[in-house]
Amino acid sequence: MKNFVEELKWRGMIHDIMPGTEEELMKGPSAAYVGIDPTGDSLHIGHLVSIMILKHFQACGHKPVALVGGATGMIGDPSMKSQERNLLDEETLAHNVECIKKQLGRFLDFDSDASNKAVLVNNYDWMKDYTFINFTRDIGKLITVNYMMSKDSVRKRLSRDSTEGMSFTEFTYQLLQGYDFLYLYQNMGVKLQLGGADQWGNITTGTELIRRTCGGEAYALTCPLITKADGGKFGKTEKGNIWLDAEKTTPYEFYQFWLNVSDEDACKYIKIFTMLDRATIEAAIEEHLQDPGRRSLQKLLAKEVTIMVHGQKEYDNALTASQMLFGNSTSEALRALDEKTFLSVFAGVPTFDIAKADLPLQLLDMLAVRTSIFPSKGEARKMVQGGGVSINKDKITDLDRKVGEEDILDGKYILVQKGKKNYFIINVK
Repeated sequence: MKNFVEELKWRGMIHDIMPGTEEELMKGPSAAYVGIDPTGDSLHIGHLVSIMILKHFQACGHKPVALVGGATGMIGDPSMKSQERNLLDEETLAHNVECIKKQLGRFLDFDSDASNKAVLVNNYDWMKDYTFINFTRDIGKLITVNYMMSKDSVRKRLSRDSTEGMSFTEFTYQLLQGYDFLYLYQNMGVKLQLGGADQWGNITTGTELIRRTCGGEAYALTCPLITKADGGKFGKTEKGNIWLDAEKTTPYEFYQFWLNVSDEDACKYIKIFTMLDRATIEAAIEEHLQDPGRRSLQKLLAKEVTIMVHGQKEYDNALTASQMLFGNSTSEALRALDEKTFLSVFAGVPTFDIAKADLPLQLLDMLAVRTSIFPSKGEARKMVQGGGVSINKDKITDLDRKVGEEDILDGKYILVQKGKKNYFIINVK
């Protein structure tokens, strides 16, 4: 068994840890859980830290339990939120839970015969038949209002200037999460809860509930909330969240996110979001510092995370796609791209519309009459003769060349390259 706490320490993945946690884990294999709120049908990279902690937990010989909050997801966690979440109906939550189950399977071993194979549970299973009267009698009497009010997540919410305040529904969230911990402690021997720094209050309510209910000893460990060096929000782009679902964020866009992080962030993220060992990471950081312009660390980070989330094939496709703009890509590689990746690669380039019925078109007419890729036929002719024009990554030198239906990509696009860096998309309608 590896020392789980020591592993997280050098990676910078511990924010708070309850005394005795490390000693408890070194006694032998243990079980720990992370709760995931199924507010959407896909996880995003904001969830990755907690997932990576569970992944390390399993790699160190312990048993990870992933709890999908089908019940608590109906309420919404108030921790560090400025307002109450919209409540989701049962059908939507069931769909979200099923989607998240599939994604977690990429990170954790649920299917082997190993004694520490991962388990996925849904707290709706033990909450659905628990009546309000029984819950308040059994659980509510054990935790005082004074104790609940002392939590940072509650105090910060109540101290804000807001006429809305905090609903009773949200106030009871820490009791529900605490009961999850108690249930898993009693039924699955789970003695440790893991989570983000904003969950400390909820987690320690669980340890207190376990102590008061059965005199048991339970533990808590939280990881820092991930930030960017420039102060921006981690995992956000102009388009919004970076999702783990390839339909929401293409593998190319996912790869590009990691490829474009700053040097400072790359040094931090390579420890948090990959399973590479310490010697490999330290050597990679040292190599990067010798020549930051090569961005070798970002390339390694992007490779490791993309393969972990989307697999080797999608990483290879993303790498091929990233070379479209900056490398010597081929027509075959371009035609191999799916439409979503193609549009991701060439997002923001100027576009023109041409009717399919008007094809075939004489090359210069297409470049300078039917579109304004060139201001005149004369300029277009000059650049074609100089070898500066490509269609679908094929260099064009024949001025009499006609552009026809055989040049259409994905049934609707023609890519024109002017010089080394200027791209244009012709939409064929």
